[in-house]
Amino acid sequence: MISDGMAEVLRSLGRSRGDEVMRASARVLAADGAAVALMVGNGHLAEPLWWTAGASARFEELQYTLGEGPGLDAIRIRTHVLEPDLEAVRPGRWPVLVPAARKAGVHGVCCYFLGVGGIRLGVLTVLNPQARKVTERQHEDALALAAGLTAALLGENPPETWPGEGETARERTMWASGGLYRPVVHQATGMISVQLDVPLAEALVRLRAHAYSTGRPLGEVARDVVARRLRFSNDVKGPYPADGAKG
Repeated sequence: MISDGMAEVLRSLGRSRGDEVMRASARVLAADGAAVALMVGNGHLAEPLWWTAGASARFEELQYTLGEGPGLDAIRIRTHVLEPDLEAVRPGRWPVLVPAARKAGVHGVCCYFLGVGGIRLGVLTVLNPQARKVTERQHEDALALAAGLTAALLGENPPETWPGEGETARERTMWASGGLYRPVVHQATGMISVQLDVPLAEALVRLRAHAYSTGRPLGEVARDVVARRLRFSNDVKGPYPADGAKG
């Protein structure tokens, strides 16, 4: 049986903004943060959609930039990936992500798959406080939240009213269909694919590698590519300032 607090969160789905739902969920789950990321394309990219500030935002950016982690695994294998203590993760599972996540103040992560049947939507990520085991009630609450988010994203439980007269049609659509915030990454991937004459998957790897090696967020590097401030080449020296070169 879920808690009264989670029952209230579930009643708010579709009537509250996504970031508000994440904050309320984190409070109920006594978590360090909560986030939802949606699958893009063939599942090699899980784009952050809603998150809480702080450690959750940093962790989502890390997974998005590095392209590895429990969120992507949950989407790929279509089941939940629970690692409440990152110190206990076997070496080599997420070799780049784990040390970076620990440095960012993330102690444990539970990722709940969002999807049904053959449909893969994304993942709900809950950050665990240090040295805290997940209780049965918290796990049940998280499972209920994942099911509720899946139904809401699929439009199976449309809200009676949308919040606020200022709510735009685009914002309403983003709740109902899970619209994405970072088309610039997809634009940049396409441009790099053309510049290097490589498949899109390889272009995304190149983009991520440059972001990681320079310590910059993936979206920031992508904006430089789209604005033609950065151009990729097959030169061993890697990407270089474009100086107005056409992409």
